Amino acid sequence: MDMAVSEQGWSGNHATGFSAVPADERPLAIEAKGLVKSFDGTRAVDGVDIAVPEGAIYGILGPNGAGKTTTLRMLLGIIDPDEGVRRVFGHDRPHDIGRLIGYLPEERGLYPAMKCVEAIAFMGALRGLPLKEGRKRAVELLDRHGLGHAADRQIRQLSKGMAQTVQLLGTLVHNPRLVVLDEPFSGLDAINQGKLEMMIRALADEGVTVIFSTHVIHHAERLCEGVAIIAGGKVPYAGSVEAARDRIPAQVRLETRAREGAWLSFLPSQTRRNGDFFHFPLPESGIEPLLKGLIEGEAGILSLSIERAGLHDAFVAIAGEAAARQLEANNAEDRA
Repeated sequence: MDMAVSEQGWSGNHATGFSAVPADERPLAIEAKGLVKSFDGTRAVDGVDIAVPEGAIYGILGPNGAGKTTTLRMLLGIIDPDEGVRRVFGHDRPHDIGRLIGYLPEERGLYPAMKCVEAIAFMGALRGLPLKEGRKRAVELLDRHGLGHAADRQIRQLSKGMAQTVQLLGTLVHNPRLVVLDEPFSGLDAINQGKLEMMIRALADEGVTVIFSTHVIHHAERLCEGVAIIAGGKVPYAGSVEAARDRIPAQVRLETRAREGAWLSFLPSQTRRNGDFFHFPLPESGIEPLLKGLIEGEAGILSLSIERAGLHDAFVAIAGEAAARQLEANNAEDRA
């Protein structure tokens, strides 16, 4: 895919933007409690709780079929939950504030006979933007993102990547305060995934709340302030990415010159040995007492590193091995 995105993106400075304010001090853009939805007697979503602060980048992370799309559609009011409540900017009826929301569904689609400018303006009109203003903004957006030459082309004349870019710009043309993207990285090569990540960060810099679903952990880890891990329609974890990673103790990797000695008694009981290397969780007392024992015991420290757990390890611990294997299978399908 050849998504074209300006390196400048939207203007704004992350250091001074809304997202620089701590999450617990910002009002909620989205709040959901106890969302339940069943189809043909099967619960697709079973008791989802989510809280997304304004200006955050928030990920719904889970394998395909876990309930991500159903959850997003309930949050947006496209479908109603069987149980539970959801509020968007404090409103119980998201449709009433549709002009504040931009939504890119997983199923991409534009009218093939429409010209790019008209397609973007039409999507803005669906959110209350006058067509004349929509056309003006469409020209500006296309030019800003390297597609000015295609403004008067019909959608059917575009490459798949260009058409997806046009649909994304149509999602943003009315300057929404909340942008919801369902699997936005699907079908993008690595370069264009990076460009989309840059666009998402730029939106957050402007104070726009961005929530997206994904089955690719590294997108959530690189981008998100908060994440909801979803598996089998349930959310076993919803909170900050940092807190999720902190559920697993940091790991110490130690290399020593000496192979034996009294200093071995200072290593935790969970220590695994591989030749001259030792691997173990960071002790609750910290690294300093351990260092003292190693030095006094003449272990001969050659290297010592402390490696914090990644979001993948946290996902496995929270959602389980089966859900993690399903994520990997989804990623392999994307690469095929």
